[in-house]
Amino acid sequence: MRQELKRELLTERYEPARIEPVVQDHWRDQQTFKVVEDLSKEKFYCLCMFPYPSGRLHMGHVRNYTIGDVIARYQRMQGKNVMQPMGWDAFGMPAENAAIENNVPPAKWTRDNIAYMRGQLQRLGFAYDWDRELATCNPDYYRWEQWFFTQLYEKGMIYRATAVVNWDPVDQTVLANEQVIDGCGWRSGAPVERREIPQWFLRITAYADELLEELDRMDEWPEAVKTMQRNWIGRSQGLLIRFGLSDGSGNLEVFTTRPDTLMGATYMAVAPEHPLAVAAAGRDAQVAELLEACKRQSTSEAILETMEKRGLPLGITVDHPLTGAPLPVWVANFVLMGYGTGAVMSVPAHDDRDFEFAQRNGLPIRQVVKPLDGRAIDITHEAYTEHGLLVNSGEFDGLDFTQAFDAIATRLEGQGRAERRTQYRLRDWLVSRQRYWGCPIPVLYDAEGNVVPETPERLPVVLPEDVAWEGVNSPLRSMPAFTQATLPDGRPGRRETDTFDTFFESSWYFTRFACADSTTGMVDARADYWMPVDIYIGGIEHAVLHLLYARFFHKAMRDAGLVKSDEPFKRLLTQGMVCKETYFRDGDNGRKQYFNPAQVDVELDAKGRAVTARAKADGLPVTIGAVEKMSKSKNNGVDPQALIDKYGADTVRLYTMFAAPPDQSLEWSDSAVEGQFRFLKSLWRQVTEHAAMGVPAEAGSGSDELKTVRRHIHETIVKVSDDVSRRYKFNTAIAAVMELLNHLSRMSVDTAAAHAVRQEGLTTVVLLLAPIVPHITAVLWQALGHTDELSAAAWPTADSAALTRDEVEMVVQVNGRKRAVVRVPAQADKATCEAIALADDNVQRFVVGRETRKIIIVPGKLVNVVVAE
Repeated sequence: MRQELKRELLTERYEPARIEPVVQDHWRDQQTFKVVEDLSKEKFYCLCMFPYPSGRLHMGHVRNYTIGDVIARYQRMQGKNVMQPMGWDAFGMPAENAAIENNVPPAKWTRDNIAYMRGQLQRLGFAYDWDRELATCNPDYYRWEQWFFTQLYEKGMIYRATAVVNWDPVDQTVLANEQVIDGCGWRSGAPVERREIPQWFLRITAYADELLEELDRMDEWPEAVKTMQRNWIGRSQGLLIRFGLSDGSGNLEVFTTRPDTLMGATYMAVAPEHPLAVAAAGRDAQVAELLEACKRQSTSEAILETMEKRGLPLGITVDHPLTGAPLPVWVANFVLMGYGTGAVMSVPAHDDRDFEFAQRNGLPIRQVVKPLDGRAIDITHEAYTEHGLLVNSGEFDGLDFTQAFDAIATRLEGQGRAERRTQYRLRDWLVSRQRYWGCPIPVLYDAEGNVVPETPERLPVVLPEDVAWEGVNSPLRSMPAFTQATLPDGRPGRRETDTFDTFFESSWYFTRFACADSTTGMVDARADYWMPVDIYIGGIEHAVLHLLYARFFHKAMRDAGLVKSDEPFKRLLTQGMVCKETYFRDGDNGRKQYFNPAQVDVELDAKGRAVTARAKADGLPVTIGAVEKMSKSKNNGVDPQALIDKYGADTVRLYTMFAAPPDQSLEWSDSAVEGQFRFLKSLWRQVTEHAAMGVPAEAGSGSDELKTVRRHIHETIVKVSDDVSRRYKFNTAIAAVMELLNHLSRMSVDTAAAHAVRQEGLTTVVLLLAPIVPHITAVLWQALGHTDELSAAAWPTADSAALTRDEVEMVVQVNGRKRAVVRVPAQADKATCEAIALADDNVQRFVVGRETRKIIIVPGKLVNVVVAE
């Protein structure tokens, strides 16, 4: 930073509105955070999940990106070659909704939002390499995923099939099961329906074993995320059993992980789309009516578990493969055609869902498993679902689960009626959506409806951006200029109007950041320098959506020879939510009217908690509700821009790092934000007042008091280094620096040695805070007499000599009770520690006249004298 700028910024008062833009302009002009590959340095790739350009940053964004920026800046101070890029997950439904509501093309709405949000990110001072910026809605990005789609199609990894899918009637598109939340669309909130539609699928199941087994080697991922992925992949060992139809017309196949309960099967249940159910609907009007009703329910397993279980008998039976007894076949709304075989062997005594259905329909419940500990159970009240010993199972009685599994499997395999199988809960990824604002799927259809993939030289298939909207349907379907196309061989053809699921774009963007300017391929050799991402930061809500898809996509890219790494993310940090109390009034219609914090006047108690609130508009009371995640629906969000304008970016950054550890929820406090601003003003004042005294000479030997101050300085370096580098506990790191600054403010500076020690202390404070509050520290660094850039400075290292203590304090206990604290030489032997402890006046009161039985020493910490009572 130029000397004249430094002098201009070093005013008496801390004024972030004046300081921060100047520092940011300097970073931009110097391209401070631009990075290129450098084999002489250890690389560090720090990445936060890129945002959807919704229009404005919210506090969740600010917290997430500040965490990433602190880590990136710290690693830069470690001398590493740090890449921290930023981009935009730009396709998606909100842009379409805005287009419909505001009569503006999604492309314009999206790009306007990107421009505004980019400015917000820059105003926060994040150390991004903006030359790597990308937006997934740009053809130079999505052309490569179109190319990769055609490669996967040629390898048989992509296929088109008619499937029962979740249909969002509001958004008019298909949703993956992961996008159905409590039976409703994850964006629209509308109840989801079931429909049969031709769709495009990606064979993620081909990687199920690798995706599952690799989790055991991912030591730097949160266990909760790994557990969620294991459960979602859901590998299980079981038996595929064929039940013969009693009329001899064929078999009904089921997969079960509990063949030990086979003798307890009392009925069979099939999905509404199963051929047996469809055939019965042609004969029975009630069955046909039930099947029609089932079309309006979700295909999500979680929803099916909680909804009312309904069904009807189909008037047909199958033969039990062991006893030959007839079992009735029912159609049931809780059976999914896309899972297993679309049919289940129902054992109501040992399955909760089967039990509920049997009780509702008066079907038999037969116990065939008892607890291993012999306790009595009552299957008339609830199913017993644990493993145990077989009963009422003829020759298999007394066998445990493993023994029964093997014996029954062996018997049925010998009869040709079963085979052992490995089954997965994971299903192939449905990647097509019936929406406009997405990447066009690069296929065409000839006159006979045959699929013809696009050829590389004809890519990208560009999405038309100047579109007119009518209703909610995709305008692509009514655009002949788009749909009518020529096939690669010159024949007329019809272009696919479905677009990719937006998770397709976000499943590889992190690799593209490594070579964002490449025009010759999806990625190039630079990807292998940067990948995998060293730390990836985002919400845990993405555990079985984005994170699972991204892992799969990266492995598919590896197998195509595009990258060498097996996994895309080395370490995962899942940050907690930002929460705040809600303010509302109960409306006449029974709905709550929520007020934004800016719309209410709040009275706080001594701890800064809201106790009463009144609306500014009418002065009438409003209810203070529970502390909840900041959201538009609860109107309890805090505008980051307003905070930046009032306090500056550094205060906002400091507060979000100090208020809570990154992996925990942050409960917002306006008064605490003000407290962080006061701390920065205090830091500014202390450094500028110190700097006015001039740059001191090198510190020499000093008094015991100065040695204590130096020891505190270097103990703080040790603690903060551990908090930032290993534990990511930025809140305790900041607290330690605050404590050090308080100590420095109390020291007497009446000698040259004291001046030099305070210089060392303030320099350390500035360095330790540099990743968190980079603007104020950049100015104060030069105020302390440093001529180099703070952005190029190294992280401080502790001086082992300064950490050495001449004396240590030891607690003295008598019979386990604290009686004194004494000071002993740091290198004192056991006898010396005993002598000093026993000489203490207060200790003497409790030991004189009593037999000393033993003395326990914990070096440097404790002396415990055990005496006779």
